[in-house]
Amino acid sequence: MEDWARPKEKMKVVEKIRAAEVEDRPLFSFEYFPPKTDEGVENLFERMEHMVSYGPSFCDITWGAGGSTADLTLDIANRMQNMVRVETMMHLTCTNMPVEKINRALDTIKANGIQNILALRGDPPHGQDKFVQVAGGFACALDLVQHIRDKYGDYFGITVAGYPEAHPDMIQGEEGASLEVYNNDLAYLKRKVDAGADLIITQLFYDIDIFLKFVNDCRQIGITCPIVPGIMPINNYKGFLRMTGFCKTKIPAEIKSALEPIKDNEEAVKAYGIHLGTEMCRKIIANGIKTLHLYTLNTEKSALAILMNLGLIDESKIPKSLPWRCPMNAPSRVDSDDTLKIGVILIPGGLKEAIAW
Repeated sequence: MEDWARPKEKMKVVEKIRAAEVEDRPLFSFEYFPPKTDEGVENLFERMEHMVSYGPSFCDITWGAGGSTADLTLDIANRMQNMVRVETMMHLTCTNMPVEKINRALDTIKANGIQNILALRGDPPHGQDKFVQVAGGFACALDLVQHIRDKYGDYFGITVAGYPEAHPDMIQGEEGASLEVYNNDLAYLKRKVDAGADLIITQLFYDIDIFLKFVNDCRQIGITCPIVPGIMPINNYKGFLRMTGFCKTKIPAEIKSALEPIKDNEEAVKAYGIHLGTEMCRKIIANGIKTLHLYTLNTEKSALAILMNLGLIDESKIPKSLPWRCPMNAPSRVDSDDTLKIGVILIPGGLKEAIAW
């Protein structure tokens, strides 16, 4: 049997990270979001297949804000796990999701061999300023984590979001979160971990010292699970301002100074983003954290360039031809008593959703 056709042993992402920590081995992963068009989806899979050839430990797929892409996210997650054959983590949020729909989503991905979830509260639906708990649903990520553990036991590896500068909803003004607010957010994060989360991935940041302090603060209050930094390369100036504004992320003065004279030169901004991302990751790795999660925004150039600069991937070692798509008769990743049709998602009912906490 060809290696690509052999069924892969199921493994939670946290287990991969723990094993790599023991071996002092670096890992990296990629995040994608569902495109808006069918053509965009196919383009994403072409890009994803190329990027997966470099050996990410896992890839994750988000939900569209306000429940706009729930069914598509389920379909993409299935194809990632069983056709692209990369360990897949799917976002699941509380926005517009009564518990019945949450259970359908979880049952669907379990049937399709996916056992990694990023449990989030979710952003408010389009046109709303504040998150509102849907009837029959959950109010926060903590409730979602507790529900997943209560109903599905230890089947799923559950990841939650960590906020090095506190959750954006709790930040008022340019000064950032107060110490009290920051500590309250840390305490809430610990509650999520105590409820059953076994991995933390952080929101984007650009000040390494803030991230390292956050990790240390987590350890001080008894959070022992792996904490993975979320790295978002700067691809263009306007997008950078939009994301940092939305997430209320502090921008160090030296980054502002470097970007100001080149802000209208997209290639120069992208080159600087690669340089900055490389240096950020080098400092993170030097401080003993060797798993990196790259927010790709569905592009590959910057993420791959950063990894090459770090020596984590080597273009020359990638096979020229790989059987990217798993044939229809190849063994799947699901258990023998489950049901799976490769390329056809099992959706027991409609779903809606969102993206953040």
